[in-house]
Amino acid sequence: MNQPLDNEIIHRWQSGQSQRGIARDLATSRWHVAQTIRRHQSARAQGSVDSSNSALPAARGHRSSKLDAFDSTIDQLLTRWPHIKATRIFEELKKQGYTGGYTMVRQRVRKLRARPSKPLVVRFETAPGAQAQMDWAEHQIDFTQEGRRRVNLFSYLLGYSRRQYLCFTERQDFETTIGQHIRAFRHLGGLAAGCLYDNMKVVVTRWQDDQPIYNTRFLSFATHYGFRPWACRPRRPQTKGKVERPFHYVETSLLNGRSFRSLEHLNEVTRWWLANVADIRTHRTTKKRPIDAHAEELPHLLPLPARDYDTAKVVYRIVDAEGCIHYGNNQYSAPWQLVGELLPVRVSERELFVYDHQIRQVAQHLLLVGQTGQRQLQPSHRPPRDQREQLQLLRQRYAELGEVAVRFLEGMLKKQRCGKHQAQRVLLLLQAYHRRDVLAAMERAVRYHAYSLSSLERILAMQAVAKPSWQSISGQQQEALHQLSAAESIQPRSTAEYQYLLFEENDSDDPPQKRRDPPPTDPGSSPDAEDPADR
Repeated sequence: MNQPLDNEIIHRWQSGQSQRGIARDLATSRWHVAQTIRRHQSARAQGSVDSSNSALPAARGHRSSKLDAFDSTIDQLLTRWPHIKATRIFEELKKQGYTGGYTMVRQRVRKLRARPSKPLVVRFETAPGAQAQMDWAEHQIDFTQEGRRRVNLFSYLLGYSRRQYLCFTERQDFETTIGQHIRAFRHLGGLAAGCLYDNMKVVVTRWQDDQPIYNTRFLSFATHYGFRPWACRPRRPQTKGKVERPFHYVETSLLNGRSFRSLEHLNEVTRWWLANVADIRTHRTTKKRPIDAHAEELPHLLPLPARDYDTAKVVYRIVDAEGCIHYGNNQYSAPWQLVGELLPVRVSERELFVYDHQIRQVAQHLLLVGQTGQRQLQPSHRPPRDQREQLQLLRQRYAELGEVAVRFLEGMLKKQRCGKHQAQRVLLLLQAYHRRDVLAAMERAVRYHAYSLSSLERILAMQAVAKPSWQSISGQQQEALHQLSAAESIQPRSTAEYQYLLFEENDSDDPPQKRRDPPPTDPGSSPDAEDPADR
């Protein structure tokens, strides 16, 4: 029997510590703790324990301290954010007038919140510039101005220095993921030769025969920047421990104990937190500050190319009768003269561009992200208020179609009270039917003096066949778009060059290193700088 150990067990138990916590702290079994407590209770029941002569130390009373007045605050923080860091609690207590030290706060938090044991995971270390890790995380944030909503956290972390880039976004789609990669490269002054990914569809299309099939669009992006993607094997989340562990740190140190007005404010605080907290703390594994280790790693990072990868996608939309195109459940205006036309639309992460058939830009809008049912209009796109000018523009459009179209228009304007409005909607039929069929229907309508939109629709329904969706793009449009994309295309490398990604981590050779001149250093921030969350 180990009497000193048993005495310590009884003392801790009398002080209110759980049996599990006692076993963990004293590195003994829970069975031994339970047996010791049971023997002590039995001895006390029989009266064989003499408090005057017992070897057990007397139970220590609670000494008053400066921290006692803030117990309610600590309880509130732990109740709302169970995993909040003791450092964040210390920051909040100082704001409320606490003048004591951090050690006392840490001990009080440790006593109030038991720490669950975690399995040991051995992480491998990489050479400077050799590897980075990227991942997404989802958070539910209670914004004071926008209410509770889900946001996505993008993280790109350099494996050697542990310096990272963080940004909260609305979406996790391909364009957003690639755009955040580019911002991360700029923030860190370069990129690692390889990057480790989870099995997200943006990177890995599927696994076949225990081998990853990479997304060809993502390979094109990786080729442009010269790095190799590396997919984690399924059901092995610990492989990306370097980037997933900081997610917990972000939760407990950045998000807990703070309130945010909006997504923009959240990202503003995140940038402040990276510069004034995360980058300058001493990392538990490397024993270095990430900002200092990054200075060592910077010469080994791959340099940025002269031109960023174009993340925009191209879709086709019809300009409706109100002069708008529809995208993402929102409406964006286009020039009124293009009503009924099928036009190419280029959508970037933040903007939307509309082009005519000659691929000339005719409209530019800020993308309405996170909103639905909204309209974004530009006054220059609306028809002129002068009715005569409107009519002149309409006659020009019909004159482009031919003589029969002009006759049909004039007949409609004479016989229909809302002839001008109907004439605008007639142009929309050109997208559902071939031009020759629409002109043939106009000719038949003129022959029988049926000058109306409904008559034209009935004739087309009986005599014409609607165009298949793949034919809705004219040959002229296809050729112009092909020329545009060919000028900007980036050909992916052969998949044979990525075969070495299939081997285990310790079987692969170190990637080639490239040297570069360090970029201009950003202005440093003081650790005591004002937290933007407090503004």
